[in-house]
Amino acid sequence: MTTIDLNSDVGESFGRWTLGDDAAMFASVSSANVACGFHAGDPSVIRRTCRDAAAAGVVIGAHVGYRDLAGFGRRFLDISPTELADDVVYQIGALQALASVEGARVQYVKPHGGLYNAIVTHTAQAQAVVDAVKSVDPGLPIMGLPGSEVLRLAEKAGLRAVTEAFADRAYNPDGTLVSRTLKGAVLEDPAQVAEHVLRMVTDSAVRTIDGSVLKIRAESICVHGDSPGAVAMATAVKSALSDAGVSIGSFV
Repeated sequence: MTTIDLNSDVGESFGRWTLGDDAAMFASVSSANVACGFHAGDPSVIRRTCRDAAAAGVVIGAHVGYRDLAGFGRRFLDISPTELADDVVYQIGALQALASVEGARVQYVKPHGGLYNAIVTHTAQAQAVVDAVKSVDPGLPIMGLPGSEVLRLAEKAGLRAVTEAFADRAYNPDGTLVSRTLKGAVLEDPAQVAEHVLRMVTDSAVRTIDGSVLKIRAESICVHGDSPGAVAMATAVKSALSDAGVSIGSFV
């Protein structure tokens, strides 16, 4: 039986503001990208998210990003590689401590938002992320877009590079994600999302924004947890995969 990892961005509530239904998402996914406080999340939210993920048997990963709460980490920040590396080390360490007190541990790293997109091509920032992860724990895999600089540099540094695809995002013909500023960038129909994922898993392909088919190979597929219909989409994806004889399980 084919097995695929489903991951979701979680722990993104902050103070009195609630974003997403993490507990419900844990019923469908196998990996949790937990916000580390720089783009979203606060210590109490992060600790509770780790506790809930551990209870659900979901693997915890560090969702590191730019220090940009106001922009939800989705804006590019032109910061030095040294500062970026220190920020990434800080975030991983914070999550490791909060996960540890809940009897869990951090098992991979996935950059978030603006940082994720930047290090597809930005060599200096990609190297900073790789250096940071390796300095904390060279056994931590890094998740990223297939063909990205960060995964190339991760492999070069001896780290495990985990390729990822997105269930609820549209793709450009070159394999990059369509900018969220453009219409159609985010998929919202659960049936369409489920079909998108089935094509990724069974055919190793995605239909791009211009209708062409692009070959793509991913070890993990992300269903964003902050969309209004996130839980319905995750449920639809899980059901569609099950019907196709595909099981859901972590890549670690």
